[in-house]
Amino acid sequence: MSSKSLKRIADALERLAPAPGIAPDFTAAAAFVWHPDPDRLEPVKKVNRIEVDLLVGIDRSRDTLLANTVQFAAGLPANNALLWGARGMGKSSLVKAIHGAVHIDAPALKMVEVQREDLPSIGRCLNMLRAAQERFILFCDDLSFGHDDAHYKSLKAVLDGGIEGRPENVVLYATSNRRHLMPRDMIENERSTAIAPAEAVEEKVSLSDRFGLWLGFHPCDQEDYLKMIRGYCDAYGVTVNDETLRAEAIEWQATRGSRSGRVAWQYFTDLAGRRGVHLR
Repeated sequence: MSSKSLKRIADALERLAPAPGIAPDFTAAAAFVWHPDPDRLEPVKKVNRIEVDLLVGIDRSRDTLLANTVQFAAGLPANNALLWGARGMGKSSLVKAIHGAVHIDAPALKMVEVQREDLPSIGRCLNMLRAAQERFILFCDDLSFGHDDAHYKSLKAVLDGGIEGRPENVVLYATSNRRHLMPRDMIENERSTAIAPAEAVEEKVSLSDRFGLWLGFHPCDQEDYLKMIRGYCDAYGVTVNDETLRAEAIEWQATRGSRSGRVAWQYFTDLAGRRGVHLR
């Protein structure tokens, strides 16, 4: 093959390859969202979160994650964390609230949200963060893997880091409804049909073992549900007597067939709207 042909091939490959991402001014915002093709970190002007003190019924998980985050922000060793369990019980709200609370005293602590479908590009994101002076919570919400889903292999770049190792200034916080990040029926199916059942699922199941912290979230009881709503009312200045709040809130959760922090916030949003109170 001639040198001209090789040069044309090299030029074509260079055009196809994504341009190296340019790191943003990390002092411009407290949080960023990762977008590939082209690779970029877009600043988030205002993070959608509530105060950590308004999260009721998850005290142990809150205190554990807060201590881990304070350590990390101080430059000390810290663990990746998997927040798993019941829907609507504040897993993602806790991550955002903890970051907001710690960021006040540690402004160099940033949060970067990565969508599950963008995990294949996570290595390029890590390279961008590795060179920065700031420290980063890499946040992946609603993480799970299904049949023939190979995205979990990309996640190992964050948890294990390969030959380079995970950047010292990055920690991963992920939320999932599943403790092992994959459906139980999928685990049982692969075990029953594989030639080597244990090996068939070990790689995927062991993925959750790579998180140093497992924080479980469970359905709340009625009293915690009502405490959540009363806390929102006090924080946002919505006036309602206990009898009315109790009756309406119980009816609201009954119509939805579930009781959770999300349902509590949905009722409170309706109540605030009826009382003419803006939520900012």
